[in-house]
Amino acid sequence: MSYQPNNPHLAPQNAPSALSLPQRGMRDTAHGLSIPAGATVTGLQAQQPTELAQRYELLERLGVSTAASEDFDDLARDMAEQAGFLYGFVNLLLDEQTFVGLHQPPADSGHIMVGRTMNQDHGWCPEVVARKKALPLHDVHASPRFSGNHVVDAVGIRSYFGAPLIHDSGTVLGTVCVIDPKERPLSEARRLRDIVINAGVQAMARIAHTPVR
Repeated sequence: MSYQPNNPHLAPQNAPSALSLPQRGMRDTAHGLSIPAGATVTGLQAQQPTELAQRYELLERLGVSTAASEDFDDLARDMAEQAGFLYGFVNLLLDEQTFVGLHQPPADSGHIMVGRTMNQDHGWCPEVVARKKALPLHDVHASPRFSGNHVVDAVGIRSYFGAPLIHDSGTVLGTVCVIDPKERPLSEARRLRDIVINAGVQAMARIAHTPVR
């Protein structure tokens, strides 16, 4: 039986919403853009029920809402701007990947607009959660393991840098990450990795209500 938290803000989000990072050419005018089922999985094949329950339990204990947050939006924006990336996310890996923090290009920019949720098997964040350490992909096509991903087809993403959100208890709540249609020089990988790791420290400090050292 899955864990059902008492806090209504932490209940699994089943309401229809725009799904992030769609496949090109598949637009749902009622609910935005979506990725079809059956995409290739690069990280977790599926979340273990105990891991998901631990996340909900910890978020409830800390009093953290899974709703969109202006503070996390600001953090996502600052991270993306420091890295020079178009998109930035603070992502809780729950029933869906839930972007409590989101930064993206303006609606009139010509770039694809993304929503606040995404299938838990899509993208590279599940890989970050599984490995519990940062994943720097200066060019996703540099490795066959990471190039076969529907996010590449959906938005034409060429670079991804993500870091896990790990509580002191050891529970991995999700990630922070940036993505962009342009690949980055390998020489920039360490600097960009450090930017997202630092953003992850700041995000966890806000989640755990502790000062950043």
